[in-house]
Amino acid sequence: MKHLLHAPLLLGLLVTGCSSTQPGPISLFNGRNLDGWHSDVPEADGNAAVAPSFGVRDGLLVSHGTPGGHLITDQSYSNYTLEVEYRFAGEAGNCGVLVHASTPRHLYGMFPQSIECQLHSGNAGDFWCIGEDITVPEMETRRGPRENWGVDGDKARRIKNLTDGSEKPVGEWNTMQIVCREREIEVRVNGELVNHGTQCTASSGQIALQAEGVPVEFRKVVLTPL
Repeated sequence: MKHLLHAPLLLGLLVTGCSSTQPGPISLFNGRNLDGWHSDVPEADGNAAVAPSFGVRDGLLVSHGTPGGHLITDQSYSNYTLEVEYRFAGEAGNCGVLVHASTPRHLYGMFPQSIECQLHSGNAGDFWCIGEDITVPEMETRRGPRENWGVDGDKARRIKNLTDGSEKPVGEWNTMQIVCREREIEVRVNGELVNHGTQCTASSGQIALQAEGVPVEFRKVVLTPL
């Protein structure tokens, strides 16, 4: 009888012990500094006088836009959802979130090997292939003639997004959600599906933010393992 009385307690302990230990959301930006990241800015090589391309201001991660380069996570990741909240604070322009990043300065002596999820005003959600490739439906319509496709140099590396009008006006905050699952990448902007690719030639790597012309502010960079 004593053993029977303890049975429900034992069962409860077993159920508790079997609960999922999968980690929850991980903030890649702590709001205070750039711990966990490093910058790669070619113009700064051997020149300490060059102003930083990235910094923290009022709790925001800021890409100053120039000199051109990348802010790259120290760690590599696979199978995750990345949520980024960003805005072009002053003027429309160019920037991007790079996933599955690996070899630094693979393209044009600056861009790391990766798949770029474009933030460029009016084109948010485009894929840009940088030494890696990905496949989408209606590939020739969205990338151009097959004979021009490629992942380096002046080849057709851009794969256009699916929507217009998903972005908010300059100065307002946008949310980009990037789901990287095995060799598949899905991108949403402000809740709308803007791109979805499969057969990606990479399935893991670092994450990078660009400095590419104009200031961009980030108030959230959160990764949730799948």
